[in-house]
Amino acid sequence: MLEERLLSKVVRTMNKTTLRFSPSDGSDYPAPIPGQRYMLYMHVPFCERLCPYCSFNRFPYAEDAARSYFSRMREEMRMLADRGFTFETVYVGGGTPTILMEELVRSLDLAEQLFGVKDVSSETNPNHLVPEVLKDLVGRVQRLSVGVQSFDNGLLKQMDRYDKYGSSEEIIERLQSVQGLFDSLNVDMIFNFPSQTEDMLFEDLKSVAKTGATQVTFYPLMASPSVAASLKRTVGEVDYSREERYYRIIGEVLSGGENPAFTHSSAWTFNAKRNEMIDEYIVDYEEYPAIGSGGITYLDGRLFINTFSLREYGERIGSGALSVMGSRKFSKRDRMRYRFMMQLFGMRLDKDGFKADFGCSVERGIPAEYAYMKAVGAFDVDDEHQITLTAKGRYLIVAMMREFFIGVNSIRDAARAALPEEERELLFGAGCPR
Repeated sequence: MLEERLLSKVVRTMNKTTLRFSPSDGSDYPAPIPGQRYMLYMHVPFCERLCPYCSFNRFPYAEDAARSYFSRMREEMRMLADRGFTFETVYVGGGTPTILMEELVRSLDLAEQLFGVKDVSSETNPNHLVPEVLKDLVGRVQRLSVGVQSFDNGLLKQMDRYDKYGSSEEIIERLQSVQGLFDSLNVDMIFNFPSQTEDMLFEDLKSVAKTGATQVTFYPLMASPSVAASLKRTVGEVDYSREERYYRIIGEVLSGGENPAFTHSSAWTFNAKRNEMIDEYIVDYEEYPAIGSGGITYLDGRLFINTFSLREYGERIGSGALSVMGSRKFSKRDRMRYRFMMQLFGMRLDKDGFKADFGCSVERGIPAEYAYMKAVGAFDVDDEHQITLTAKGRYLIVAMMREFFIGVNSIRDAARAALPEEERELLFGAGCPR
């Protein structure tokens, strides 16, 4: 699609300047704004196996390192409480948050004690859908998101997930076994693998229906610079020319027809009709402090990135300092662009809120972006109060988000490049993905 190629190129170019960080020690971390709603993001960077497509901060699991890390993360949580932050919602990402349940439980219980948190989302992997893990999650976690990526056994083997996380049949059975235990059960999927055919995609969609999940998220495969080589070596080179066709198939199967089983809740997330929750924190919360090594914070128009070094993270938190290593202050126009993209990703831009926050309409604030999206047919409703998206508009937002996250992953690459030699060896030594 010509419009997608142009849009992707523009976002890619803008990322080079907008997502360029400067060194920071976190001393200028902004205090909370009274009345502002915040979500707390917690990052757990340990995995039993490092997937070739993942650019998040992650390390091979070692119990002693993980226990020490969780302890430091709880100290960081107390620092935010001392600064006056309050949260109703916590999102725990990774890595694999459920890799050491005893420590995760202590951390979630502390969040409830400090902030009165009522709504917790956590990621996990299919092999952790077992009684010894679930018994501690039920009641503490309301939204569980399971990283499946694909139900095709061939793809699972290519991704080095089959032996560790189970076959398609085993994963479906485990997902079925947890129905009703959580308010929301999300299945994370990836589409547009190089070796994925349309028939394989249709089979993935059939398998999603079998799981009983109340929500499914289909991310486009993102070939970030740090994982491009390992992706090409394991699953092949990404072909973006067919991405729109695969995305259209997903939408037609899940939310098309007269009585669809799912409806769009974001550009790439689909909710079952019986479920009104959405597990996309960037849609519900524009601002969020992030704790943990590799966490990325957005507060008061600024991005902050925490150190990727586990050793440095422990030292900074142990000395009573925040773990921020870099920051980027957005211009007013950058912030308007960010609002435009994120709210449309969530299916609706609130024009009244935009004008109240920025002192101008979206049409005047970012005229080129608004005019382009309108001209190519991205808008369904565009009245004085709101903008919503057409099917074409949803895909264009998916393409924008793909390029935005690839840009964010480039930030992660730069932070990873600064790791001490012994920690780089953990990630890039013999037998580990590069």
